Amino acid sequence: MTENEQILILQDIQVYYGAIIAIKGISLYLKKGEIVCLIGANGAGKSTILNAISGIVKPRSGKIIYRGEAIEKCPPHQIVGKGISQAPEGRKIFANLSVLENLELGAYLRKDSGQVKSDLERVFDLFPRLKERIKQNAGTLSGGEQQMLAIGRALMSNPTVLLLDEPSLGLAPLLVKQIFQTIQEINQQGTSILLVEQNAHMALHVARRGYVIETGKVVLEDQAQNLLNTPRVKEAYLGG
Repeated sequence: MTENEQILILQDIQVYYGAIIAIKGISLYLKKGEIVCLIGANGAGKSTILNAISGIVKPRSGKIIYRGEAIEKCPPHQIVGKGISQAPEGRKIFANLSVLENLELGAYLRKDSGQVKSDLERVFDLFPRLKERIKQNAGTLSGGEQQMLAIGRALMSNPTVLLLDEPSLGLAPLLVKQIFQTIQEINQQGTSILLVEQNAHMALHVARRGYVIETGKVVLEDQAQNLLNTPRVKEAYLGG
């Protein structure tokens, strides 16, 4: 796969919740090695897009193509096995399990135990705080540490594509900066990232490209740098 190749493609995806249409024919793509961000107001459909890619919700129509293969009908565990992993909104860690047990669960599909060990070390390199708290119950961690654990757990499946849903939600500004630096580091190590983020300013600073989602549709798509300077984006998402 070449650097310029589209690793993940959504073609005209429609998702319904009952009779309500949440995603109205969205098309987008992620190239190998990119960080691409989805920005938009709450309820615009950003998380639904990630959940459709993960197999958590099934599109009523359209195609999701990963490395040339249609995956929109695959169950979530198969999608993880193929190389797409998600750190969900709200973290959804296992509060009663230790940090280590949470991370090991991220690798539950894997048979390559030697590589799993080195991926665990990689997570501890990225998030030294997790190593310090390795035996601690995940429910006793701070919000920032729980976010680190959610991302670390997603990395333990050794994904080619990492889906991040609101990684900065509810975190102090200093921690937000730290999480975003780590996201860039993960990307530099070779993982392509699709990022959903309320903090449009931070997201557009780390991403190569961005899509603006409004009421289940893509209304703008451009290089991240251009979106930062687009009046409509500035006004709606960057505080003027």
